[in-house]
Amino acid sequence: MVPLHTLWLPVLLASVLVFVASSLIHMVVKWHNTDYLQLPNEEEVRAAIRKGSPGPGQYILPHCHMEDMGKPEVQQKYEEGPLGLLTLQANGRPRLARSLVGWFLFNLLLSAAVAIILGHTSGPGASHRHVFKVAAAITFLVHAGGSCPAAIWMGKPWRIVAKEAVDGLVYGLVVGAAFGWLWP
Repeated sequence: MVPLHTLWLPVLLASVLVFVASSLIHMVVKWHNTDYLQLPNEEEVRAAIRKGSPGPGQYILPHCHMEDMGKPEVQQKYEEGPLGLLTLQANGRPRLARSLVGWFLFNLLLSAAVAIILGHTSGPGASHRHVFKVAAAITFLVHAGGSCPAAIWMGKPWRIVAKEAVDGLVYGLVVGAAFGWLWP
């Protein structure tokens, strides 16, 4: 067993490497720029949403309760469309710094979880290849796996899920490399 406090360096390095890789993916490669489409009548939709004055949250269209699914008027709404999920944030300027800090903290927590799992399953002197594979697999599953339920249940396009899986693979490789390189 390897205690968590001895793995602070790979945890920190892995978090920084994922942050850098993510920044490169989003700001240099920019392959997620086409993930979000613009509504052709965006201003009308924005005006309608403002008129309803909903607070921040996640909304579903059309909204109904499970016991009402068979009612003709509900079925008509589904036939007419649109069907969708709408996530609304609080009004105001985007808080990029807050999101970036949250992203880094998420990756720090994930790297710490990888360290805990590796610390309990691999002893000191474990092969770098073994450590790399386990750390990469855990990280890949966390980053890539989260989008699949959104595609299955919420209609997230599978092409976007595939891109996020590639991102997860990149993040897994850099986390695996950091732990494999710095494993005691």
